[in-house]
Amino acid sequence: MAGAEAAWQAARMGVQVVIHEMRPKTGTFAHRTGDLAEMVCSNSFRSDDDEQNAVGLLHWEMRAAGGLIMQAADEHRLPAGGALAVDRDPFAASVTATLRAHPNITISGEEITEITAGGQWIIATGPLTSAALGQAIAARTGTDALAFFDAIAPIVHHDSIDMSKAWMQSRYDKGETEEERTAYLNCPMDRATYDAFIDALLAADKTEFHEGETAQYFDGCLPIEVMAERGRETLRHGPMKPVGLTNLHQPEVKPWAVVQLRRDNALGTLYNIVGFQTKMKYGAQADVLRMIPGLENARFARLGGIHRNTFLNSPTLLDGQMRWRAHPHIRFAGQITGVEGYVESAAMGLLAGRLAAAEILGSPLPSPPQDSAMGALIHHITGGAEAKTFQPMNINFGLFRPVEGLKGGRRGRMDRYKAYTDRAKSAWQDWLAPQTVGAQ
Repeated sequence: MAGAEAAWQAARMGVQVVIHEMRPKTGTFAHRTGDLAEMVCSNSFRSDDDEQNAVGLLHWEMRAAGGLIMQAADEHRLPAGGALAVDRDPFAASVTATLRAHPNITISGEEITEITAGGQWIIATGPLTSAALGQAIAARTGTDALAFFDAIAPIVHHDSIDMSKAWMQSRYDKGETEEERTAYLNCPMDRATYDAFIDALLAADKTEFHEGETAQYFDGCLPIEVMAERGRETLRHGPMKPVGLTNLHQPEVKPWAVVQLRRDNALGTLYNIVGFQTKMKYGAQADVLRMIPGLENARFARLGGIHRNTFLNSPTLLDGQMRWRAHPHIRFAGQITGVEGYVESAAMGLLAGRLAAAEILGSPLPSPPQDSAMGALIHHITGGAEAKTFQPMNINFGLFRPVEGLKGGRRGRMDRYKAYTDRAKSAWQDWLAPQTVGAQ
């Protein structure tokens, strides 16, 4: 995401760009293709509400800047209530084709294993930085890169789901169209089924880590069994919460818990289990997931898995222009910088591409305003966060400077979020206004 967006932004500003993509010649645990911007975890860009949600605001800022990732996401959008979910394969193919067609962009299929002294570089290697490049970065930083483990959710064939038990409904019937209001597939559990499911989940065989590895997880992508270990009710108040839903088969019975699935492709033949990232081994995983009512005979297009993910201690290494302080000809972007999520990663690519291109063209840009969503995020990772406890972070309103004079309570919170988004949009437009991006 980050590398694709960085290349697009720089190329549109008139700079010649070479994208080095090691896939498919050198593969990874999670990727299946050689396409740029391949989505491997979820197919969701989360909320698209640009007035009450920080990630929706980030969507707005990226669209305002002519972002390729948002353009492709809008073109390949799937019904998902108030969220922005995409048909992942056509999305990645579209991004790849657009970049290949741009006259200022060349794509190289060779893996980069060393950091060189010449030129301007953006390292946007995502969550699965290759071992060789990771070692080269670690050798140059003089400090170990931090590491955590990231999990991916299973995907189910729709025709294997028992629709006499499951039903279609978005939480609180959210959405402007009938398709959006029925964007999620719901599988209900009564209390006894939920308790049995939790018991099986806790007892299941799970991926073990190598000696000396400590499993640190990003809270926004916790495996379900890790959540269950924190308390038996954790899942019921998290991805399995039953609120805002009515079982169409038994409307008078309130489910104790609900498992939601979201469409994963435009055909509607594949559905991913929302929030069900897991480190269970494949055999145990299939058995446990088939305990979910409606999934007793589920066929899985992909089972969940877990992989190592690395990121830099960016507050100590990067400046406000996303440059490596010790080697300012190199910028970092994307998840390796310590942001979490597709949108946040692409946003950092957008900034890195613009900042690098402007520097090459002799007209350096100021860092983005802190009151914008992008500015709040980059401020956090390049100095706002405490270096000793630095962990990956999604965009959220907690990263924004307070707006004074607003009341508390739910109404006050809604007013506060609207004030954040209004202020951010104005600041972002002011930052973009002097920049001239041609339609190359």
